[in-house]
Amino acid sequence: MVKVLFLHPDLGIGGAERLVLDAALAFKRKGHEVAFYTNHHDASHCFAETRDGTFPVTVVGDWLPRSLFGRFKAACAYVRMVYAAVYLAWYVIPVEEPTLIFCDLISLCIPFLKMAHGPFRVVFYCHHPDKLLTSEGGVLKKLYRAPLNWLEELTTSQADKVLVNSKFTARVYQDAFHKIKDIPDICYPSINTEFFKSTTPIPLKEVVPVGTNKFLFLSINRYERKKNLQLILRAFEHLKHIISESEWDHVHLIMAGGFDPINLENMEHYIELTDLAAELDIEDKVTFMKSPKDVEKVSLLYHCKALVYSPSNEHFGIVPLEAMYYSKPVIAVNNGGPTETIVNDVTGSLCEPKTEAFATAMSRLILIPELGERLGEAGRKRFETKFSFDAFTEQLDGILTRERQFISEARAIEYEQKKHK
Repeated sequence: MVKVLFLHPDLGIGGAERLVLDAALAFKRKGHEVAFYTNHHDASHCFAETRDGTFPVTVVGDWLPRSLFGRFKAACAYVRMVYAAVYLAWYVIPVEEPTLIFCDLISLCIPFLKMAHGPFRVVFYCHHPDKLLTSEGGVLKKLYRAPLNWLEELTTSQADKVLVNSKFTARVYQDAFHKIKDIPDICYPSINTEFFKSTTPIPLKEVVPVGTNKFLFLSINRYERKKNLQLILRAFEHLKHIISESEWDHVHLIMAGGFDPINLENMEHYIELTDLAAELDIEDKVTFMKSPKDVEKVSLLYHCKALVYSPSNEHFGIVPLEAMYYSKPVIAVNNGGPTETIVNDVTGSLCEPKTEAFATAMSRLILIPELGERLGEAGRKRFETKFSFDAFTEQLDGILTRERQFISEARAIEYEQKKHK
């Protein structure tokens, strides 16, 4: 048994948070001791494992500002993570003596973690280069981002091992960081299947006031503009014009997603989407949910007929895996991570990010009932073969074993050097 420390900026609700928690569960399953350190943790807006005692969580540096007058969010996030890394280097690592430190999202913490000079290895999980996530701006924005982008590449190169979540992200990583010659390892995320197996879905009427005879389309994504959720609403409205009136009467859309009340974009975009539903005259056919609880999310996946997934160039996408686990077909954009999880016309539909394309894919599932069952069954088989939690656990344990071997070899070399002095 060894100790593994996780350092993550904000243990809220999202794909990155789910990934690190599943990685922690994988390590724990193998008998290792795991602890989390983070800049922010809100018990009312987090995954259950971070509040029910599954993992100890220590918050460091939450008093530091998230932004300055609504700006410089990236710089503030970097400062917060550096503060947490210095805290770990000075007060935690010398005492806990971890074998592995697992960090993600912000690479600037890596050299500060290594200030501890202990026999540990730092693994950095790159969900996507941060330099590519920022929106374009004018000259001032470019001047502001230039040092941050330079630091991101420099500090990422200092990780002992870099992991990425897909072949797509590996290509993006290599294109973004020309000076880093080491090729990252691909570690496909999975889902905590033990939780899904042990959770009994509750009746749909206890989650949303929708009739049980409805053909339910489900969207699960954070309320962020980059997720392109408007595409789903427009496609759903277009669906009305290509199926019969009686069929339309039995269709409903549930849009559920992470909603952080302190995140201004979440609040603004939620209002934008509800306004759009009213403008399209489909507000009575759409149910919006904010940050559904785990058991509610399970129930939505269990009762829905299909998942509609709209982000373009998504780094990977955990939710499609969850839908595949429940034998649900997935309609997604034909680029990014979903092209590695979904096989077009085998486990779901990969479409161009256009209203008509998504609406057509949705209509096929309504007009050909057996199609959804066939796609869903194939999706479950593909999940078990390639993306199961067992496969994820073994891959991470293999990485840990190799890093432990590196430490042992380094210690042996150090011992020999001391012996000959």
